[in-house]
Amino acid sequence: MDPMTSQDLADLKTAKQLLEHPSLAARVADKIGMPIERSLAILPVKWQDKIQEAAHKSIEKAVEGALKTLPTERMSQSPKNGLHKILVGTTGALGGFFGVPALLIELPASTVLMLRSIMDIAHSEGEEIFSIHGKMACIEVFALGGKSQADDAAESGYFATRAALAKGLTEAAAYVTEKGLTGEGAPYLARIIINIAARFQLVVTEKVAATLVPLIGAAGGATINILFMDHFQDIARGHFIIRRLERKHGQEVIRRHYESLA
Repeated sequence: MDPMTSQDLADLKTAKQLLEHPSLAARVADKIGMPIERSLAILPVKWQDKIQEAAHKSIEKAVEGALKTLPTERMSQSPKNGLHKILVGTTGALGGFFGVPALLIELPASTVLMLRSIMDIAHSEGEEIFSIHGKMACIEVFALGGKSQADDAAESGYFATRAALAKGLTEAAAYVTEKGLTGEGAPYLARIIINIAARFQLVVTEKVAATLVPLIGAAGGATINILFMDHFQDIARGHFIIRRLERKHGQEVIRRHYESLA
């Protein structure tokens, strides 16, 4: 293994800052000038099922898109982050105008757009996104954006979350490679979708709560969706910087340096 260079250490520090940046709720609160905790507290219980359904459906669509259709053309080395924010802002405007009832339509569309942006970022960091393992690494980003309700502080860090998902991602990748998306591989794929959706749902809940802030409307919905995209773009960049460094130095070396950073 090559020794860590000063540039490698600088990249690793950038990755850690991106992966440990403020939550979506904190970003939204900073942007709109008020906290969303009150909206989270008054979110009707009956909506939780809708949010869970929307999160699960969105991850299903993202997995299907990653494994079946994306990407289909030669991709640029520079990710089109700005374009993807504009597109997802449009879907957010519709969601903000129609409210929670539009979530089941708007969220899957936004999630597929985020997946495409994640794949762009992965490609720019040298990830082989045409391989099944590269595609699974892109899907993994949705789980890194928020922790599960079952997680405790020791289980919610970046490397801990990756470790928790690793076996399921490996099994799903192996069975999809051998048998495709149906048949015996389907249960493994379904299991990893459930695990990723459980973490993704927490961020989606914050997104929905933000839209309940008075006077948000369509313009606010667009802003929230852009922040939503920005949140996952940052996580994707941090994740794929680390994967690039792991390919060069090995996972244990990078994890040790990562944990030693202030």
